[in-house]
Amino acid sequence: MKKIILKRLFNVFAITLFIANGVKAQSSKKLIHDGNQKYEQKKYTEAEVDYKKSINTKENPFIGNYNLGNAYYQQGKFDEAKQQYETASGIKSVNKEQLSRTYHNLGNSYIKNKKYEEGVQALKQALKLNPKDNDTRYNLAYAQAMLQQQQKQEQESDKNQEKDKDKEKDNKKKEKEDKNKEEQQKNQEQNQQQDQGKEDQAKKENKPNKGKISKEDAEKILQALNNDEKKIQKKLSVKQTTKVQIENEW
Repeated sequence: MKKIILKRLFNVFAITLFIANGVKAQSSKKLIHDGNQKYEQKKYTEAEVDYKKSINTKENPFIGNYNLGNAYYQQGKFDEAKQQYETASGIKSVNKEQLSRTYHNLGNSYIKNKKYEEGVQALKQALKLNPKDNDTRYNLAYAQAMLQQQQKQEQESDKNQEKDKDKEKDNKKKEKEDKNKEEQQKNQEQNQQQDQGKEDQAKKENKPNKGKISKEDAEKILQALNNDEKKIQKKLSVKQTTKVQIENEW
């Protein structure tokens, strides 16, 4: 994608030096003047020092904060720049032109941090204060386009996250089902083993022992023998009492 450069140079506000306003005012104006010279020479860190000193004098607060914001911006310190622009925009003595430029630069700081929604709002404020500013109009259009693209990406990201959640949910469900099946199979195998064990034990208990008889069978056999003996004795007794007839030979 072709890199788009935000329009408008971050020009600092100049301040005219004169002696009549006293030592304190001269000190503030001189610091801003020195800071502007260093800024134009792209010595942004040194300019930052002078602007901070000018703010501490509490004279010309708007120019000191606005110019300090620009020095931060040029160093890539966009959060610090945003803070200074917000401070500058809240100063009561600011005129429309100054406020419009402040909101313009504030919008650019938001854009650099990819906070496009906030950037759009700031640039709208700048354009409202100065409707003829085409640079602001251009940057606003860019910020709105980037905001739409960002929102689209976020929507796609949300959809992907939902898909991932659904997939994870399905995986957990499948894992649970597989676990249940595994437990059921394990229980079934255990039951089969228990049933087989019982069956084997029953067979073992009912299997006759070779060469051995049970107590019950022994008693039956003994009883049968006793009965047979009694029958034999009875027969013998009958034979003994039966008379033998001897026939006469004559």
